[in-house]
Amino acid sequence: MGNVPTIFRREFAGYFATPVAFIFIIIFLALAGSFTFYLGYFIERGNADLQTFFLFHPWLYLLLIPAVSMRLWAEERKQGTIELFLTLPISIAEAVVGKFLAAWAFVSLALALTFPMWITVNLLGEPDNGVIAAGYIGSLLMAGAYLAIGSCLSALTKNQVIAFVLTITVCFLFTAGGSSVVLGLIQSWAPEVVVNAVQSLSFMTHFQNISKGVIYVPDAIFFAAVILSWLAANILIVDLKKAD
Repeated sequence: MGNVPTIFRREFAGYFATPVAFIFIIIFLALAGSFTFYLGYFIERGNADLQTFFLFHPWLYLLLIPAVSMRLWAEERKQGTIELFLTLPISIAEAVVGKFLAAWAFVSLALALTFPMWITVNLLGEPDNGVIAAGYIGSLLMAGAYLAIGSCLSALTKNQVIAFVLTITVCFLFTAGGSSVVLGLIQSWAPEVVVNAVQSLSFMTHFQNISKGVIYVPDAIFFAAVILSWLAANILIVDLKKAD
């Protein structure tokens, strides 16, 4: 993995080579603020916390992270640069991990720029900053899981639009499984073991546990397992398709 830092720097700098990175960050911050203050009724609630801010993160990531991940491999394949890229003295695993970490760092930067929200609640009251910190950690882990899925699916196609749609579809399945609407529908016909299985595979379920202020080991392991398994699949797909 000695070449990962080099790939990371190349990919991370690439985000800022065009205005796309700045547009993404602006849209991310605008939507995060709008969801918190308008859909989450932040002011009307009168509580000095960021529960409404984190409440919408699964859906915010579902909309925006596929736009980041769709280019990771689809663009390389479309431009025909993947062959040249993989002829360098690097392994496929290094390429996959480097690209993933660069995308994760970029999304982390966008998330870090929401720090005025944290400052605001501290000015308005006395929030539990430990809970807020846990929420940010959970959000980062969930973002990594979305990106790992998106990176893997991006390697399946040369078309970024197809990669975008595939990622949204798969991530929606992982997200919606923890919603009360879906669980209610399943409970009407499925046994409890099936309901629990669907709920346990939902990003929303594990993220909500962490955002409450306690980082349970099973929740952290779940996100780590999702990231590692999809990156492993990503490596396999790139290896199989590198000659296409």
